[in-house]
Amino acid sequence: MENIKYIVIGGSAGSFQTITSILDILPEDFNFPVFLVLHRLKQVRTGFVEALSIKSKLKILEPIDKERILPQRVYLSPANYHMYIEPGNFIGLSTEEPVNHSRPAIDITLASGAYVFGNQMLAILLSGANRDGAAGMKTAYEAGAFTIVQDPDDCQVNTMTKAAISKISEHRIMTAEDIVKFLLKLDENAKKQYI
Repeated sequence: MENIKYIVIGGSAGSFQTITSILDILPEDFNFPVFLVLHRLKQVRTGFVEALSIKSKLKILEPIDKERILPQRVYLSPANYHMYIEPGNFIGLSTEEPVNHSRPAIDITLASGAYVFGNQMLAILLSGANRDGAAGMKTAYEAGAFTIVQDPDDCQVNTMTKAAISKISEHRIMTAEDIVKFLLKLDENAKKQYI
């Protein structure tokens, strides 16, 4: 847990309330970059950042291609673009074919993050209605990332989380409330290291 420097969160149907709960509690000096991959209608290109920003003390932005990764930012994958983590602390965007009927695909951000960040990544998969994220969580786990899957019994739609657990049963299974507590504890521990 002390290795964690980067956080990737994926969600789909039923995850918005959990996402806003997480953003609501993260302090403005939360010193981790957060990558947020949420399924949304590709034609809905505006309003999402604004809706999330209402709850967030951190700056939320849709990155441009080759944007440098900075702490205290939430990078929301833009509508209809895959978001890659690239070596050298950059974000890449692509309009390649959808994965699991999804663009942005959670699998792509998780897999590229696992390749670049390895055991410095915390990967969190929330409620969702398809299997996107399951393969990415497996890749992240195998790369040494700390992986958390929302408890299927706590999800509004549990297809995504059940798929991830079926691939790797060793993920930490947590309720939305426990995920929020875990992130606060992560922040608290990180601040103690600098005292």
